[in-house]
Amino acid sequence: MKTKSFALSLFFLMLASFVYCQDREIYVHGEFAKIAKSHKMVAILPFKAVVKLRPKEMEKMTAEQMENLQRNEGLAVQSAMESYFLKRKEQHEIVIDFQSTTTTNALLSKNEIHAGNIDQYTPQELAKILEVDAVIGGLFFTDKPMSDGASLALGVLVGFYGSTNSGKCTININNGADGVLLWKYEKTLSRSLGSDTNTIINTMMRKASRQLPYIQE
Repeated sequence: MKTKSFALSLFFLMLASFVYCQDREIYVHGEFAKIAKSHKMVAILPFKAVVKLRPKEMEKMTAEQMENLQRNEGLAVQSAMESYFLKRKEQHEIVIDFQSTTTTNALLSKNEIHAGNIDQYTPQELAKILEVDAVIGGLFFTDKPMSDGASLALGVLVGFYGSTNSGKCTININNGADGVLLWKYEKTLSRSLGSDTNTIINTMMRKASRQLPYIQE
């Protein structure tokens, strides 16, 4: 009986440790909910994308082609994030508005901000340029492109078609007024998340949204 009780206790201890580790993927500012009450408009930035190709694949690509591939991958993640939030907005689960990514990217372009230099600007500076209350951005790291367009482009160049799901995605939300990090979600990509950009972002955000004050479950 004692052996069974000990085994059961050990199981729950391991389960608690697992849940704790899972929670560590998400950082939430202690006053995010309070700060979020004053937010009305949020912008989703193009994500910084890093596509780690094999040396033989890299040999067949120019620096410009690689730059375009990663920029388009970052835009695909931005678009997937917008689609996710707009869908939740239509379901009346979102309490704020999101700036159109078309508007966001146009304003960034007018200020000569692009994938190559956007990390030289603070979240506070970007929020001021975009005239929003907060900005969402992050890093998308993968060994192959996830978006259909980027995957097809790579196939034409190096003979690879289709997309895999190995890498990591980090999503940050920063307050526009002072640039403070309000929310961060980091997830290692796995087969359970899907193999294309939209599916991956939808799965990730669905799992993390319970700790996002913008969303009313």
